[in-house]
Amino acid sequence: MDYPGIDGFLGTRASLMLDFVVLAMMGVLPIMAWSIAQAHYRRRYLLHKRIQIALAVVLAITVAVFETDVRINNWRPRAEASPYYGSADTMGPVFYVLYVHLFFAVSTVVLWGFVIWQALRRFPNPPRPDQHSRQHVFWGRLAAADMTLTAVTGWIFYYVAFVAT
Repeated sequence: MDYPGIDGFLGTRASLMLDFVVLAMMGVLPIMAWSIAQAHYRRRYLLHKRIQIALAVVLAITVAVFETDVRINNWRPRAEASPYYGSADTMGPVFYVLYVHLFFAVSTVVLWGFVIWQALRRFPNPPRPDQHSRQHVFWGRLAAADMTLTAVTGWIFYYVAFVAT
C-alpha cells in the first residue's frame, strides 16, 4: 500500500521517523542510565551534566522533526491495517495505548526540563553535591522512570499500530 510520507526501514507500516524514534529510544535509555551511574557511582558530575544536556537537545530536535512528520503525513493511514485500530464508529486499543504513551511523553518533557533547569540554576559550576542534591536525585529518578515508561509505551504503541496484522 502507498502511504503518505517516507516509508520506514524496519519492514513495518511505520514511517521513517517512527522507525528512527523507536531505535533512538533503544539508545537513549542505556545512555541515560550510564550517565546517571557516572554521577552516582563515579562522582563524574560534569560528565553527567554534559550527557544529560546533550540527550535533552538531541531528543528535543528528534521530537520536533518527528512531530512535524506526524502532523504533515498523519500516522493514521499507516495504522488502519492494524487489528487494534478499531472501526469508523469505535476507537480501538491503538488509541488507548497512544493516550497512555502521550501521558508519559508529555510528563517526561515537563519533568526532565524541570530537573535540568533546576540543576543548571542550583548546582555550582563545575557541578558537585550540595544542598540541592537530595531534591535533584528525587526528581531525577522520577524523570528517568518517566522516560523509561515513555519508551516502553511508545514501543507498545508502535507494535499495536504498525506491526500487528
